[in-house]
Amino acid sequence: MSSSSISSRQFELIEAAGRILSKSGVSGLTIKNLAKEMGFAESAVYRHFDSKEAVVVSMLDYLAKNMEVRLSQVITPQKNPAENLKAAFQSHLAFFAGHPHFTVAVFSDGLMEESEKINAAILRTMQVNKSHLLPLVKQGQQQGLFTNAIPAEDLTHILMGSFRLQMFKWRVANFQFNISEKGESLISNLLKIIQPCKS
Repeated sequence: MSSSSISSRQFELIEAAGRILSKSGVSGLTIKNLAKEMGFAESAVYRHFDSKEAVVVSMLDYLAKNMEVRLSQVITPQKNPAENLKAAFQSHLAFFAGHPHFTVAVFSDGLMEESEKINAAILRTMQVNKSHLLPLVKQGQQQGLFTNAIPAEDLTHILMGSFRLQMFKWRVANFQFNISEKGESLISNLLKIIQPCKS
């Protein structure tokens, strides 16, 4: 799914940037290497992006908008909070399984040191995720589905951090294992962990 704010060519470029980041890390992502990956002249890349930073920020902004749309669609009043949490994480799994190189943008620590604009864009993607998950956790606690022993904000961070670690392990393994299977198992176990203790 493409965001309406970027052209199809820009989308191809940010996908190519993700592939370069996966193979060569942050230092390998240059306009020259991006042009080479696409089979373009460098001037053709500069028609769409004026810097490496602009490419990465565009990738992260795309991810944030994509996440907002996806989560708004899968989280529905018809499902209980546990079902909605599962649906949210399944949506993430399906997206990243189909676009593995985008994981680098979210789960690459090296990007955090690159620039303030990139840091801000990474934080926006995290905030979009949290803005959908935190209300579900609060709702689940109110309904007695999730433990109240841990504050909702902390519980949300635990869920997001566990998922992030699983995605990081997948990236480090060069996407060699089935992230859908591993992710489904993780989601199931996390939902068990956050259930209230039975006396």
